[in-house]
Amino acid sequence: MTEISDLGPSPFLNGFTLHDFVPAVGPRIRFAKAGTGEPLLLLHGHPQTHVTWRKIAPELARKYTVIAMDLRGYGDSDKPEGGRDHITYSKREMAKDPIALMRTLGFDSFHVVGHDRGGRVAHRMALDFPDAVRSVALFDIAPTATMYSLTDKNFATRYFWWFFLIQPYPLPEKMIGAEPEYFLRHHIGSQIRNEGATEEAAFREYLRCYLDPATRHAICEDYRAAATIDLEHDKQDDHNRIQAPVLVLWGAKGFVGQKYDVLQTWQEKAFSVSGRACDCGHTLQEEAPEAVLLELKNFFARQIH
Repeated sequence: MTEISDLGPSPFLNGFTLHDFVPAVGPRIRFAKAGTGEPLLLLHGHPQTHVTWRKIAPELARKYTVIAMDLRGYGDSDKPEGGRDHITYSKREMAKDPIALMRTLGFDSFHVVGHDRGGRVAHRMALDFPDAVRSVALFDIAPTATMYSLTDKNFATRYFWWFFLIQPYPLPEKMIGAEPEYFLRHHIGSQIRNEGATEEAAFREYLRCYLDPATRHAICEDYRAAATIDLEHDKQDDHNRIQAPVLVLWGAKGFVGQKYDVLQTWQEKAFSVSGRACDCGHTLQEEAPEAVLLELKNFFARQIH
C-alpha cells in the first residue's frame, strides 16, 4: 500500500515540509514540498542531497509546486542493493522513483531540474516517460556516453571519481570509509569555484548522510551502473531524442564548461535546446543562485501558457 507521511518542517528549505513516500513497490523516498501552481521536480547530484536546492527552492515555490527529493541511495531515501549488473542504480530504474512519487502526488506531467547525477536521471526520465516531462533543465553535465567516449588524461584527472568509484566492491567503499569527511570535503571543494557557496551547515548535512556506509556503497553502485548498464541503455536509445524543451546551464569555471561544447552535446540528444554558462564552478544552484533563478523563471515562462 502506497503511503506518504508528514515529517514536519524542513530545517534547510524555508517553508518546505519533509515527507516520506513509501510506494507499494520500490524504495522509500524522502522529499520536501512547498508551493502551489505548476509542478516542478528538483533532482540533486553527487555528493549532495535535496538540501542543495535550499537557495532557490523557496523562491521557486512562490510560483510553482516544488518537490525536491533525495534520489534512491542518497540522503535519507532508501539504499537498496545494486543487484546484478548494478541494475538497481541504472538511470532507467532510478527514473521510476520520481515518476511514481509525482503520480502519487497527483501530477501526471511536470517540469524537471536536474543537477549532476540528477540530470542523468532526468535525461533518462525524459526518454522513457516523454508524456510526463513537460520541460527539463540540466545543470553542468554533458551526456554520459559522450563524456566516456571522449575520455582523455584531462578528464580522467579532473573527474577521477568516474573511474575510482566504478572499481569492484569493496575497494572504493573501504578507501573512502577510512576518511569520509576528508574525501567529501575535498570532492566538494575541488568542484566549487565560488568560495563559501557550500556553507558549513550544509556540508555537515551532506556529511551526515555520507557517513552511512550504505550511502557510500549506493553511490559507488550509481557510478558503476553509469559505466556499464547505463551505456547499454543509451546505445539502445541512440536514435531517440528528448521531446521536451531543454535548458542547459553550466559553470564557466568548471571542467564541463571548459572541456565540452555543452550546447552541442545536448543538441545531439534533444530537439529544442537553449542555455548558457554561469559565472561559477560545478554546483550552480549553490554558487550562482540568482543567475540560476533568472534562467529557470524565463525558461519555464516560455513553456507555460
